[in-house]
Amino acid sequence: MNRLTFLAAGMTLVAGMAHAHATFEVDQAPAEKTFKAVLQVPHGCDGKATTEVQVRLPEGFVFAKPQPKPGWELEIIQGDYQKTYDNHGTNISSGPIEIRWKGGNLPDAYYDTFVIRGKVSGFDKETVLAFPTVQFCGADGKVAWDEVPAAGQDPHSLKNPAPTVSVTLTGGEHAHGGHGGVQASGPVEAGDLEISGGAVKAMLPGAKVGGGGMIVKNNGSTDDRLIAAESSAAGRVELHEMTMENDVMKMRKLEDGIVIPAGETVDLTRGQLHLMFMEVTKPFAEGDAVPVTLTFEKAGKVDYALPVGNAAGEENQHKHK
Repeated sequence: MNRLTFLAAGMTLVAGMAHAHATFEVDQAPAEKTFKAVLQVPHGCDGKATTEVQVRLPEGFVFAKPQPKPGWELEIIQGDYQKTYDNHGTNISSGPIEIRWKGGNLPDAYYDTFVIRGKVSGFDKETVLAFPTVQFCGADGKVAWDEVPAAGQDPHSLKNPAPTVSVTLTGGEHAHGGHGGVQASGPVEAGDLEISGGAVKAMLPGAKVGGGGMIVKNNGSTDDRLIAAESSAAGRVELHEMTMENDVMKMRKLEDGIVIPAGETVDLTRGQLHLMFMEVTKPFAEGDAVPVTLTFEKAGKVDYALPVGNAAGEENQHKHK
């Protein structure tokens, strides 16, 4: 499933506004685990800048904490839960039920994300959670993403579908930096970029350094640049280039990042350009997936998960020079 697809349709929202939905970067979450809900806001209201974003939290997404954004004021609306939830041995029956980012300025020409961390709890079957969302654009602009499909209804048929997350009954731990069981990402989009083909090698027992990458395609008319990466599975992640000098394989850290030229595709899986996971907390195991947050100069931050393949070639891993 494409977890970052902005659905396009011919109908209008407000006076001909482009019909690109507000969605979550990752739209699946395992039950009884902490989940980072990353809401994507792809446009404003009929060309006007977004100045406020309100997100209503569904029952079962509890103990929520929003991520502050520079230039935006945070408002957390408290209320009662319909049920009682266990929070490390304490029964909790109330908490945040709505999050509001206010007083900001996101021009229609730009894309941004709004992040809420919470626990998905209280489910004994697979369920789809809807997060009704409203964008305000000044005093007279508004877009409500609040329609929830009826049983059996195709959500694509809705004009203003609410962003949703599917709750699964199996999955890995996201709360404390573990990577076992994290689901690998399918192709994802961020701005003009398309990210796919992720892969990392399994690591030998006791190893602290791992390598991997993904393929980044720039469908836009201007260059972008991968400037940083981070992962809960490693102490740090570096952008590296491997070259041959006098028949010696050498690797260097790319302090200025990796350019993604307009209209071109950059492959970070073949070794020459790649990600290096340093100070790995637990060696990557075949069949798992490694979460990574990529930061691009124009497209911003993107969450992605790299599947772990076998350790073939691990014994030939290059040395740092």
